[in-house]
Amino acid sequence: MKKTISLLVLLAIVQISAAPFDGGYEVGDIARDFQLKNVDGASVSLSDYKEAKGFIVVFTCNTCPYAKLYEQRIIALDKKYKGDGYPVIAIQPNNGSLSPGDSFEAMQANSKTKGFSFPYLLDETQEIARAYGAARTPHVFLLNKKSGKLRVAYIGAIDNNHQDSDKADKKYVEDAVDALISSKKVPVTLTKAIGCTIKWSGT
Repeated sequence: MKKTISLLVLLAIVQISAAPFDGGYEVGDIARDFQLKNVDGASVSLSDYKEAKGFIVVFTCNTCPYAKLYEQRIIALDKKYKGDGYPVIAIQPNNGSLSPGDSFEAMQANSKTKGFSFPYLLDETQEIARAYGAARTPHVFLLNKKSGKLRVAYIGAIDNNHQDSDKADKKYVEDAVDALISSKKVPVTLTKAIGCTIKWSGT
């Protein structure tokens, strides 16, 4: 009996641990919209951006060293592509109890200090991170709008050198957005996101 109970507990733990990584979007899938609280207190949805041609959705946070290294690059992406119809939408998916440095108040402070030019949204229930299949911070999902639908065009890393942007010789997100703007095929559609694992509730 004890062995049976132990096995059930072990299976439950494995299932909870695996849950965040089941499913999620693949390139070509249609992405869902969402409504999340921004650091200014307002609710933000992708449907609010009537003129957008797509979005650079970045799951990121305050505390991950990789996310910090990429903050200025995320700001640069927004400034470079917002005018072309591809703004950055940043989403913080970590559980604030497990990572106090990622609380809503800390997000507000970080956004103000760094001068974020884009919405910085709290995924409090982690529902959107699970729906998208985000696993790390930062983790990018580039969406392209066609016939009113948002289709996933690229998933993965921002570039291939998290330590030094000047030494990155593969700028995956920039290359993908440039291709979409030019109505060309995205050269690389999937890379491995390099960063910290998301702090999931119940794990």
